[in-house]
Amino acid sequence: MARAVWSGALTFGLVSLPVQLISATESHTIRFRQLERGTGDRVRNKRVNERTGKEVAPEDIVKGLETDGEYVVVEPDELDEIAPGRSKALEISGFVDLAEIDPIYFDRTYWLAPKDEGHAKVYELLHQALARTGRAGIATFVMRNREYLLAVKAEADVLAVHTLHWADEIRDPKQEISTTLEKAELPEKELKTAMELVETLDMEWHPEEYKDTYRERVLELVEAKGKGETYEKAEPPQEATNVIDLMDVLRKSVDRAGGKQSKGLRGLNKKELYERAADADIPGRSSMNRDELIEALGKAS
Repeated sequence: MARAVWSGALTFGLVSLPVQLISATESHTIRFRQLERGTGDRVRNKRVNERTGKEVAPEDIVKGLETDGEYVVVEPDELDEIAPGRSKALEISGFVDLAEIDPIYFDRTYWLAPKDEGHAKVYELLHQALARTGRAGIATFVMRNREYLLAVKAEADVLAVHTLHWADEIRDPKQEISTTLEKAELPEKELKTAMELVETLDMEWHPEEYKDTYRERVLELVEAKGKGETYEKAEPPQEATNVIDLMDVLRKSVDRAGGKQSKGLRGLNKKELYERAADADIPGRSSMNRDELIEALGKAS
């Protein structure tokens, strides 16, 4: 069970709910050690005094902010003193429609848990209210000497907290992208074919079907090198599409996607095919055999 990274009180209006914040995700990133080539000896990072070159103990390290060429030293307890209440309170200032929050603002996700069973009713009350209204509570709080902007929303059975980027942290794409982005005039035929490709590749979102294949390849590489064996190299990247051949590439993509979809349909039984035909509102589906259902679904897509 994951350890709570923060505990305090969530408040909305005059209601106060003791809560705990639990990280909703965990990293499976492969972390390599730093070694010296040739010797295999570990290379370690140390905190050293840049003037003397001597290592500094963690308890002797304080925070400093440079102003006018000099550092102002701030002790850890001084940071706690300026926000004692806000570091223990997560106060919802208002509720907004979830659709109004641009995805670019979302950062990290946490689960919000009631601190004890005695407050389960208040917790469920807020969960149901947010779920039925489709809204998120906007709040701020302080954790680890940093203030966060949050969105509190209802998931399937629990409350989730999403930390949000501040508005001044979002970069202006027009200033960051050097390529001139002009509205190109698109032939209607190309646009329709591109839309057809998007619709042909339509699918349902099942995140459990995706996995970190690069991580698996790294583990295979390490295993192969450990045994002194050769390892399989990846295919070279696909070349950029020539604008002149765009229509031809789009048409081939649609045909290829349609073929893949038909192959996928052949892995379904007749009942599953019929359910998809019903969803697509295909006429005469009740009298079709399996092959006819596959053909009709292929044409419909």
